[in-house]
Amino acid sequence: MANLTDRSGGYFVGTKPSERFPIWTRANVGEVFPDPVRMSTFDFAFQNEDGICLSELGFRDAYVEMGAFEHDEFDPDNCVFLGVFGGYTYLNASIGRVYGARAPGIDVDTVDRTFFGEQPGIPPYEPHPDDASPEAEQRIGATLLQLFTAPALPEVHADERNIAELRARRPDFTQMGDHEIVQWISDFLESGYSDYADGAGFRLLFARHLRVSFLAAAPLGALEQVCAALGRPEDTLKLVAGFGDVASAAPSDAMWRLGRLVAGSSELGAMFDAGPAGLADRLSAAGAEDPAGETVAFTAAFDDFVYEFGSRGPNEWEMSCPTWETDPDIALAAIDRMRLAPDDAEPARRRAGLAAQRESLAGEISEALAADPETQTQFNLALGAAAVYLPGRERTKTNCVRYVNECRVASRVLGQRLIERGHFDTATDFGMLRLSEVHQMLDDPTGWGEVIAERRAVWEDANSRQEPFVIVGDPPPMSTWPRRGAVDAAMLGAGEVLAGLPGCPGIARGRARVVLDSSNPTALSPGDVLVAPLTDPSWTPLFVSASAVVVDVGAALSHSVIVSRELGLPCVISATGATARIPDGALVEVNGDTGVITVLEL
Repeated sequence: MANLTDRSGGYFVGTKPSERFPIWTRANVGEVFPDPVRMSTFDFAFQNEDGICLSELGFRDAYVEMGAFEHDEFDPDNCVFLGVFGGYTYLNASIGRVYGARAPGIDVDTVDRTFFGEQPGIPPYEPHPDDASPEAEQRIGATLLQLFTAPALPEVHADERNIAELRARRPDFTQMGDHEIVQWISDFLESGYSDYADGAGFRLLFARHLRVSFLAAAPLGALEQVCAALGRPEDTLKLVAGFGDVASAAPSDAMWRLGRLVAGSSELGAMFDAGPAGLADRLSAAGAEDPAGETVAFTAAFDDFVYEFGSRGPNEWEMSCPTWETDPDIALAAIDRMRLAPDDAEPARRRAGLAAQRESLAGEISEALAADPETQTQFNLALGAAAVYLPGRERTKTNCVRYVNECRVASRVLGQRLIERGHFDTATDFGMLRLSEVHQMLDDPTGWGEVIAERRAVWEDANSRQEPFVIVGDPPPMSTWPRRGAVDAAMLGAGEVLAGLPGCPGIARGRARVVLDSSNPTALSPGDVLVAPLTDPSWTPLFVSASAVVVDVGAALSHSVIVSRELGLPCVISATGATARIPDGALVEVNGDTGVITVLEL
């Protein structure tokens, strides 16, 4: 590992490739870290000179808790689950495949399809002598048995309550000293809220998220098998739609209500018509001028929204990146699009229809299995487990994101001070330093401005490059990666098609709108087809007014699929090159049953 203490470099510390687990992919993890990872995140989450850190440790804990591995199967000195190559985060696909090989009733293809989708360039599975483990198979079997027979996640709900209490007790960071803030962040990540609640730090929360995520694949796979055996494979996704209580989709309901306030007010509408930039300040100023105006009621409701959902935003796992709390104009831009949506696009109304369809379909299939009581029982148990674990996956993710946001808010207070002293250009410069380096900078700021500038230049260079989707063995040098947009992709013409994977059933037509940044959705109008590279929860509000969703990458448990299922939107995932090949503004048809996008006219 490169010397992290060297001021002049060591920013993108490369992960040592694993001979035992050689395949890495951007699938799935690209939703969490779409951009090159910042130094502060690498330091607490991945690896530093003290050893492997919280996210990698959480991965190991989760797999051991499920029974799939023992700790001594992992390299004690290097990351094996999470790798960083050329600044980008990769997920180890080889380990997921070993889990598929060891888990009873699950296979490698199921794991690939559920978590990674279609991956261009990934080699076929080749069994390793150590992949098979009767002991691990038995342990995983016991875990899955509990999942199907007693599906419940009380510890996740307890975490949710504890984190709400944590938010209510947030310290006043403006009253803390500089070093005190940095130390608070470090201590909080390690030990969290255990001083006043039954909880722990980020490592435990992340391990719970990973465990629930992987176990969520089991009931989904069981439903898929039953539906395929009945000749009704298209019904699988309908059976897991409209559950409600999906944490990553919850902001859409609140934003919908805010959007209706704007749609019903000429005063608010005029302010939104002026554009989202600076809108939060304009709303605040208008409220101060006219305390009895409609703006005051909206601002109060928006403040409640930010308190509850302010941790969400683009790249929300990165401590230095903006969220709806730190940059409320991002949320207001999404509300601006939602106010234009017709009344029948209300998320709750769509969800109710999907829930009714799911319940009717479940009863129909269960009745069709009456002559086979064993399969009928398995089907009903899988339905019950899916209703717990699929929403549970999003709840555990939200717990992690809300947790990281507390550190983000603290770092912003310190960042603003350092801007005022001339040491930072922006509050997000915090992300270019390790926590230990921030202490050093506070003691003696000499030269650290140059270090931050150098690292920012490295980050910008990496961000301008198209990272490989799959890496096998040693990664190619970053200098050989093409610049984004440098490789010309042939645009689809009228009548041509692009094939991906079905994400959510249904067929819709609309104008394609290629949106590359969730914080700038102004081109998206009601009824348009959202075409995106990938999505995370910051994209969720854009789904509400869309008629369908298409993403470059994704799999059955990707964010785009989960939210599309909640809103009843046709969705196609793993449509490789969609953002480069589908002409913006073209009339397209999205078939969520077959995974095919057809360009109807330009």
